[in-house]
Amino acid sequence: MTDGPTSEPLRLLAVHAHPDDEASKGAAMMASYAAAGVRVMVATCTGGERGGIQNPGMAGDAHSARDMGGARRLEMARAAKILGIEQQWLGFTDSGLPEGDPLPALPPNCFALKPLEIAAAPLVRLVRRFRPHVIVSYDENGGYPHPDHIMAHKVAVEAFHAAGDPEKYDGAGEAWEPQKLYYDLAFNPQRFRALHFALEDAGLASPYAQRLAAWLEADSEGHTPPAGTHPTTTQVDCGEFFEKRDEALRAHATQVDPDGFFFAVSPEMQRKVWPWEDYSLIESRVPTTLPENDLFAGLR
Repeated sequence: MTDGPTSEPLRLLAVHAHPDDEASKGAAMMASYAAAGVRVMVATCTGGERGGIQNPGMAGDAHSARDMGGARRLEMARAAKILGIEQQWLGFTDSGLPEGDPLPALPPNCFALKPLEIAAAPLVRLVRRFRPHVIVSYDENGGYPHPDHIMAHKVAVEAFHAAGDPEKYDGAGEAWEPQKLYYDLAFNPQRFRALHFALEDAGLASPYAQRLAAWLEADSEGHTPPAGTHPTTTQVDCGEFFEKRDEALRAHATQVDPDGFFFAVSPEMQRKVWPWEDYSLIESRVPTTLPENDLFAGLR
């Protein structure tokens, strides 16, 4: 186990619910660390097989209509290659996003309905094999309240605490204790505000106005907006890799509209306005000083 700064190669594990989540949450950060020699792995909890076509340009695609899970595996492989990272499937079935009032029941045997110890066991096994120093995942709300995102949060926290305990998850490999746990703040309201006003100042239409208005309304009613429950402690400067992130997003062709929301602000403008990806340090087993600009602060 690591206890303080380490001279061995650094390793980061990002836990995501579906293929494409890794491209929309932390992709530039992961690409920047991978380019610097850090081993970066994404654990994808489900196959995303219940996802629908989100890109109008892919409407009528025969492969995804016949086998969405297979199509998304190919997309994930392309995205991982673009980012220069490793990737591992945890093997669970996509729960889908329930819609309607009342909400329908989740499908039997889906990821979100698994008992925690069963859902976390493959991730504990992966942590003990890959031996990450840092784990990154979602907050308690899942970043947004998709049932698979909420379960991904739960299994990441469980693995962070349990993987180093040899009394837990017997048969899942030799104990390994990760040193730092972060929550991704891809929905950081401060970032959206900065990008919104930069677009307005440039005389360009902003796609963020409705989102910001909803957050202001939540503030006025005393509710906590998304990503507001955890402070930004760590900003990783990774603007040079925004094009890699966008290329990885486009690799998920069934899910990402190349003319859509993710591409409303050019990489050049983003580098000027907000060249970071944002994280909240939740737990550290090594001394570190906040704020940080490195997920491995205290480990180098």
